[in-house]
Amino acid sequence: MRATPITVPLSIGVLTFTGMVCHRVQSQQNWLPTAPPAAPQRLRSDLKNCPRAANPDPLLGRRTKESGRWVGRGAVPSTIPIVVMAGHADSQRLGSAGTPGYAVDVRKQQPMNGAMRDELYWNFQVQSAVVRLGQKRGLNITSYVPPLLTIRDDNDPRTNWSQARVRSSKGHYILEIHFDAYSPYGFGSGLIPAINRPLNQLDESIAQSFGRFPRLFRGGLGGPRRGIGILEIGMLEPPLEQKLRDPATRAQTVECLGLRVVDALVKGVS
Repeated sequence: MRATPITVPLSIGVLTFTGMVCHRVQSQQNWLPTAPPAAPQRLRSDLKNCPRAANPDPLLGRRTKESGRWVGRGAVPSTIPIVVMAGHADSQRLGSAGTPGYAVDVRKQQPMNGAMRDELYWNFQVQSAVVRLGQKRGLNITSYVPPLLTIRDDNDPRTNWSQARVRSSKGHYILEIHFDAYSPYGFGSGLIPAINRPLNQLDESIAQSFGRFPRLFRGGLGGPRRGIGILEIGMLEPPLEQKLRDPATRAQTVECLGLRVVDALVKGVS
């Protein structure tokens, strides 16, 4: 069952899927029978109409209510390899599967894909947009997607954590996309930076766009200890979740989220 992990650039025609550890234990009732992956929807979008960053943010919602004081000052080369991961991509049906989101958990709506929590579904969508838009902007950016949605051993070389530990040691910048739990369990948008290396201008640029969590949030999470910067896009609740679920606004919303991340990355390496 062991397979060699590969790094693949994402393209417009390929779906990647979408999850931070759910802030409370969710029952198995949030699951549907395993379904085949759904292709990402590539509807027309106008990036010129994406809302600008603010606090509270018209796109992301409120920034984290638990704010950090760190500052990232280290310079990074424009050619730094950036690896984008989808949070919880290897922990489905485990205790750390990610949040089901407000629509599924409270309103009892159907998951976007029965094989995964809604957080992971949207993590994959934004991951794909970030890599695609980032490559168009000239970033040295790729993605990593584990070969399985459930890998029980954290030290398995195919997990996000294991890949991040190896790649971070080589100087790569690892960014993992997440959506936070809905209110009152979530905190809001923001970056939880890596704690295995000095903070740099990429960390700072992302924090200025999304907000910053304490560096030792919850005592230091497993991902940041292995070189992962955890980016909480926003809480998976209305109005952001509604815009993602509505077919009329879905593509535009995903593109604008991807653009917000890419703009921060470009600024950080400039």
